[in-house]
Amino acid sequence: MAELPEGVELPTASIATPRPSAAAVLSRETHNGLEILLCHRVAEVPAFPDFWAFPGGGVSRVDRTAANAHPKWFAGRQDRVSLITLLREMVEEIGIAPDGSGGFLEVSSDVRDAVNSDKAAWARLAAEGSLAVKRFEAEVISERTTPPLAPVRFDNRFYHVALGASKVEPSFPSGRSEFDGFRWWKPADLLASWLAHEVRLPPPQVTLIRDITDSGFEVLAADPPSGYHIIEFAPGVECVPLPTATLPPATHTNCYVLGVAGGQRVIVDAAAKSPEALAILAAKVEEIEGTGSTIIATVFTHRHPDHIGDLSAISKLYQAPIWASAETHELIPPCDTDSNISDGDTFTLDGPAGLVTWTVLETPGHCPGHICLASQAGIISGDNAVVVGTILVPSGEGDMNAYLDGLERLRALDSPLLFPGHGPMAANPNRLLTHYIKHRRARHARVLAAVEEGLSDVESIAESAYRDTPQAHPMLAIDQTLSHLYALAQSGEVVTDNDIFRKA
Repeated sequence: MAELPEGVELPTASIATPRPSAAAVLSRETHNGLEILLCHRVAEVPAFPDFWAFPGGGVSRVDRTAANAHPKWFAGRQDRVSLITLLREMVEEIGIAPDGSGGFLEVSSDVRDAVNSDKAAWARLAAEGSLAVKRFEAEVISERTTPPLAPVRFDNRFYHVALGASKVEPSFPSGRSEFDGFRWWKPADLLASWLAHEVRLPPPQVTLIRDITDSGFEVLAADPPSGYHIIEFAPGVECVPLPTATLPPATHTNCYVLGVAGGQRVIVDAAAKSPEALAILAAKVEEIEGTGSTIIATVFTHRHPDHIGDLSAISKLYQAPIWASAETHELIPPCDTDSNISDGDTFTLDGPAGLVTWTVLETPGHCPGHICLASQAGIISGDNAVVVGTILVPSGEGDMNAYLDGLERLRALDSPLLFPGHGPMAANPNRLLTHYIKHRRARHARVLAAVEEGLSDVESIAESAYRDTPQAHPMLAIDQTLSHLYALAQSGEVVTDNDIFRKA
């Protein structure tokens, strides 16, 4: 890979094994029609801050223990453990439980505090009769598996919990909570608010809410959708993870499809090379064209081989001009329909809901010609920042000063979401970009301090500058130190002569 120094090989990362989990889609009947409950996640949580989500969580060891100890609970159901998880999570997160007669009640603070302080307390209280299990009914309405781009993955069962005309309301626990708000939504209103960029929803819940709006709970319960589903990071921004030979911990490159069904579409970073990746891309192209959409262009954020696929094979899947920077086009076979794009250029996609404009931003630090795309939805950021792992600024072709300037520029956009080239989306771009900027500037200062202390060869400077990170790969530490040294020389703070570095 172009990011790695010559001679450096890193072990291939493995795709995370999904863990079982359960989520509750609570509904109630009101004079305004059916409503569903969503919970607003606090800004401080690492996963999906400020997003609206269904209550639920992972199956724990205590849930399995409870199922083994009480075989009569949900006897005959293959999903017994998931149902126990569901009931426990409902008590913990929203304070609602079945009342044992087919209805629901708001859990007392004593019972709830006990469960929140010790998960195993739920089973004990249920066995004692302080919490009910009998006559609780919940139907699976969808099963979704976290896509392979995430480091932690779940096989999540979404259950419909019908409260009917019950007046129970969710509440916060006495201690810390991952939620700071609750709201009952009409499914169609929630979907409309998401499409208008007014609320944020985790990707699997977007398609589930579409299904609830279109089909209703009875249809979903009769044949719960599972397996493949569209990964919508934001309105008009779909992620298609393609397996690539990329830097660990990533195993995939995020290919993005911009635009909406029935409208103009642009594919970003069509990285497919392997038969598996090409098959995924082929299926996606067929799906896009099946909606009546036209693919008007392919955009590449930069020229590294884990972002540019087998163009000969891809051209057999669909035909569209390539839009990329001049530096990226140098590595792509020329075609009369292709175009150079540069900072400030825009393109507009026409769709059923109107026009959406994307703006090109040049951020050449990671490599020459690297670009990003920005719209109301967020930023397609390529290899500027990732949520999991790190970004290399190769000493051979990167530019640390330009990289830092690019991060500052992206942060100044104050964008709602950031869609990276690898891994999950960043739900709080400013926090992520600030972390990157502080981390890189701190390393910059440590490299300069090592030179000011009299160290002059890159190996000694790297050893000093990375003393706080002993787990860093030694050759990568040297390469990144070189990038910082070249940047310091560029800004006049360090002078170099035959790979000897001194304070200016």
